Parts: sequence; C-alpha cells; structure tokens
Amino acid sequence: MILTVTLNTALDVTYRVPRLLPHASHRVADVSERPGGKGINVARVLAALGHEATATGFTGGPVGAVVGELLACSPGVVDALVPCAGTTRRTVAVVDEASGDTTQFNEPGPLITAAEWARFLERYEELLAAGTRAVALCGSLPPGVPVGAYAVLVRAARAAGVPVLLDTSGEALRRGVAARPEIIKPNAAELAELTGSREPLPATRDARRRGAHAVVTSLGPDGLLAATPEGTWRAAPPRALAGNPTGAGDSAVAGLLSALAEGLDWPERLARAVALSAATVAAPAAGEFDPRTYEEVRGSVKVTRAD
Repeated sequence: MILTVTLNTALDVTYRVPRLLPHASHRVADVSERPGGKGINVARVLAALGHEATATGFTGGPVGAVVGELLACSPGVVDALVPCAGTTRRTVAVVDEASGDTTQFNEPGPLITAAEWARFLERYEELLAAGTRAVALCGSLPPGVPVGAYAVLVRAARAAGVPVLLDTSGEALRRGVAARPEIIKPNAAELAELTGSREPLPATRDARRRGAHAVVTSLGPDGLLAATPEGTWRAAPPRALAGNPTGAGDSAVAGLLSALAEGLDWPERLARAVALSAATVAAPAAGEFDPRTYEEVRGSVKVTRAD
C-alpha cells in the first residue's frame, strides 16, 4: 500500500469556457467535479498505475460528503479520510479553450481543532503500521494545523521505516525538510523561497544539504531536475504539450513514489514522472492522465547527467 496525505482536501471544480475575459459574463461549456487536493490526485494516479493507494487527510461538511462520494467512484483508492467539523474547501479551475490557459481559484480550508489533529495523528500511525510501503505528504495546511505538521509526519514515518515524499511550500516545507524526508518535490518558485536562489541547479543541491535525501525540482514544461545520492540528473519531455497543467506536478509525485516503491533507479523514476506529468496536461482534469500520451512520451524522455 502507498499512503497519500492531503490535510487540506478539496472538491475540484473545472469550468471550460470558449474564452476567458475580465469583467464579462461567461457561458460555461463544460463542468466537471473531482475529489481533489494534491495527495488525492496522487492517489488516483497511483491507482491508475496499478498500485494500491490509500488516501487520508481531513474531510467535513456537505462538500466533504461530495468528495467522499466521488472518491468511492475512484477505482483502487481506499478512503481513509478523517472527519472534521468544518467544511472541506472547493477549488475552481477555469480553462480558456481559446488559449489553453487555466485560471485557478483556491478556497481556504476548514479550521482544524487540536482534538481533530490529535485524532488524525492516531489514524496516521495506524496506517503506517498497516503495511504502508511509502508515503506522500502533499499540499497546503488548513487553518489550525501546526506549521510544523509535516515535520511531525515525516518523523513518524521514518520511525516506522517508511520512506516519505514531501510536496509542500513555505514554512511547512522549510520545517519538513529538516525532518529528513526521502524526497522533496518543489517547483522552481517554492525552491527559490526555500533557498533564496533562483538558479535551479545550485538551489536544488542547497535544498538537499538542508536535510532531504533527494530533491526533485519541477521546471514546468522543461521537465525535472534531481539532486540524488547517485548524482544530479535532468529529465525533459520530447516536446511541449498544450492543455491543462493543473495536477501535472501531482502526477509527477505519483510517478516518483510508484517508482520508489518498485525499486527503480533514478533515470527510470524521472522518466516515469516526466511522462506522467506530460500525460496529465493532455487529460481533462487533475488526478487523471492520458494513457496513450504516457506510453508515447515515456520512451522519449531525455534523462542526462547534470553533475
């Protein structure tokens, strides 16, 4: 089992409009709803890859009920979400079909009480002990959750002998790195915030010195840059793909985590992650990928040494 943690779960709503114009009314061409939040997206991709995935985090209120109903329709994903008194947030992505660009609106999450956080920690440790092979800790922290929450979760996983991938930002990332996760996966902006450098290669190496066993930086359409114990690597797709990039980073996390669980070497891990990311851009919504694009791109990803 691979466990994904989404403390700030969401109902992802995607609108598609012919053209997005400021200060104008829009006729929506298509609406879709998916169970969301970064870790839930990761779990859905893992399940599509054939891995047993369990999703945990907080859920509550009528929106949380919809998330649970939709998650029940996601084959291969086990719902281990922990109830809270507040209402799960919504995220709204507006896709401009004329340009292919996406505009995102993210609501804040529910206020989590100290008692709810304590209940989650108990559940998390139970799941770690239930045959978990790897953990993904993903996304923002809802109000009320301690800023050092991910550091606590990393340490608990390490104590249980379970490797952890951390995908977050800001102070939560800074504190989480110090707990020595197996992998962190920032994007270029998150890496710059963590290290103070906008040069990806030295910044990625700097982030690794701060405690992570390996650092994989997302460079958007240019692929991934990875500093690992076996060396530094660049992985790039064969071409840029048009589409909706929402969730592409989550699919990269699923690729890295599944390859870690399978014991693949770093070039193979990075090729899978880049191909899944590209295939998600070609899919209609986060948490999904286009299988044909995945198979096509995977064999063409260029992985080179950057030492």
